[in-house]
Amino acid sequence: MNNEYAIELKNVTKRFGEIIANDNVNLNVKKGEILSILGENGSGKTTLMNMLSGIYFPDSGQIYVDGREVTIRSPKDSFNLGSGMSHQHFKLINVLTAAENIIWGLPGAERIKMNQIVGEVNALCDRYGFDLNPTQKIYDRSVSQKQTVEIIKVLYRGADVLILDEPTAVLTPQETQKLFNVLRNMRKAGKSIIIITHKLNEVLELSDRVSVLRKGQYIGTVPTREATVESLTEMMVGEKINLAIDRSEPGKPELRLDVRNLTCKNREGISVLKKVSFTAFSGEILGIAGIAGSGQKELLEAVAGLEDIESGEILYHAPDGSIEKLSEMAAAEIRDLKISLAFVPEDRLGMGLVGSMDLTDNMMLRSYTEGKHFFTNRKKPKALAERVVDKLAVSTPSVETPVSKLSGGNVQKVLLGREIASSPTVLMVAYPVRGLDINSSYTIYKLLNAQKEKGASVLCVGEDLDVLLELCDRILVLSGGIVTGIVDARTSTKEELGLMMTGSKVGGQKHA
Repeated sequence: MNNEYAIELKNVTKRFGEIIANDNVNLNVKKGEILSILGENGSGKTTLMNMLSGIYFPDSGQIYVDGREVTIRSPKDSFNLGSGMSHQHFKLINVLTAAENIIWGLPGAERIKMNQIVGEVNALCDRYGFDLNPTQKIYDRSVSQKQTVEIIKVLYRGADVLILDEPTAVLTPQETQKLFNVLRNMRKAGKSIIIITHKLNEVLELSDRVSVLRKGQYIGTVPTREATVESLTEMMVGEKINLAIDRSEPGKPELRLDVRNLTCKNREGISVLKKVSFTAFSGEILGIAGIAGSGQKELLEAVAGLEDIESGEILYHAPDGSIEKLSEMAAAEIRDLKISLAFVPEDRLGMGLVGSMDLTDNMMLRSYTEGKHFFTNRKKPKALAERVVDKLAVSTPSVETPVSKLSGGNVQKVLLGREIASSPTVLMVAYPVRGLDINSSYTIYKLLNAQKEKGASVLCVGEDLDVLLELCDRILVLSGGIVTGIVDARTSTKEELGLMMTGSKVGGQKHA
């Protein structure tokens, strides 16, 4: 094997029952490079990396580390071979400090010299440019600081190959640039870095090479300097697709929602929304941006009648001119008044769909909650289910398949398709394309635009600032449950939004 490679995969295959997640994949990672791995949802990216990190074991094929064939049967084997994976969902213990999390699970003496550990962690931070206080508890840290702990945990164990799964998914643009600088320093030090991501602009900015998977098969690897967003998309999808989001101007906007000084507390009595005020109009898309946990979810749930309100009010201005005070109603009362609110929650199966029911029955749920008899004619909901499957390319054996058997991306398509079919006057969506491939994502963007052009007021919580700036008319920014501004999406920038998300800057109108 070529000694220039840190890792080589040869004809690696992994099956889950009848599903082939990886089909004879060949891939290599050079020493001292940043390799991005791209692919649509379900293309096998994470499965492949899970085999490198010892979570899965390949059914066939070979893995080489530094030119030597190896067997990786557990994460411990992977660490011993110099590889480590930082997952999108952090595996940290909140009540421990950063240093304690970093050494957690490592063999060693019964008495730990924490001063020595802290010194070693500080040395790693200085070497690569991390900003971290090793003695601070995890529960006191921001999302980006928690991610830093995860990466240092891998480095502390001696990893020369780091695998990062969607490392910028919850970072502001400023935090993303800090991470990129750290990764470049690690590359200079000879580390090999593999990044699984869906953000093509970041791929082009950071990586040295890009490998593409499609439907479990290896398509190819190209030098990043020779790639474009269009060429990478074509490799992922297998055909050219239009990546433009056609944003129309709002037509004759009418007030739909008027939220005034909304304050909500969670079960622990902590304020998650603090005097939030904004307006939303028909025929526009209002984006909602913020670092994870800034109150986006609670804001949509409050409007939908699913979140207890401590103070403030939410007024709904119906198309007929009547005004209803949603803040004094429960979700069932809002439905009884025939107020057209379509809510696609962040937790699809937890709040939106019943996993044990098939697609047709899930389409019937809305009619049932509106007071119609559940044991009704199934022809219309079945036809709706079939239209959603066809229009959104839902991958399912049939509309009789239980929703719990579908992938996360396909569950999202079913829920969003059902809610849009109700022709709402206010459509609220939380992370509508999370888990969807690029083709399906652009289909969803077009559907949201179509709802806007029909006169709906669309509220869209998103994590990709590039998309929010291209899709929305205005963007409301939350930081720690407080509105730090409402800006014009046509003139704002990612950098401005990032500063507002961290509370470093207040921009735009506070109540617009």
